[in-house]
Amino acid sequence: MNFAYFAQQVINGLQLGLVYALIALGYTMVYGIIRLINFAHGDVFMVGAFMGFFSITALAHSGLGGWSLIPALILAIVSAPFWVWSSRGSPTGP
Repeated sequence: MNFAYFAQQVINGLQLGLVYALIALGYTMVYGIIRLINFAHGDVFMVGAFMGFFSITALAHSGLGGWSLIPALILAIVSAPFWVWSSRGSPTGP
């Protein structure tokens, strides 16, 4: 068996396992807080995955490459606490 093939399958397995863990973590957090299973969490994850896939594909075919998406991802990660807090109020008060 080829080592490159084996290494790629290990990476694929870890990647899929991390996706499952991320979804399970979201379900666990929602259930732990409100004691109600909310299956809409998977829909939000699916929409985000499709948006990411089509964005990277469009950038790759435009000649800019997928690396041009990194500044947008950094901006989204940095600004996430601000738009989450603004949508539900201050994190320290009602």
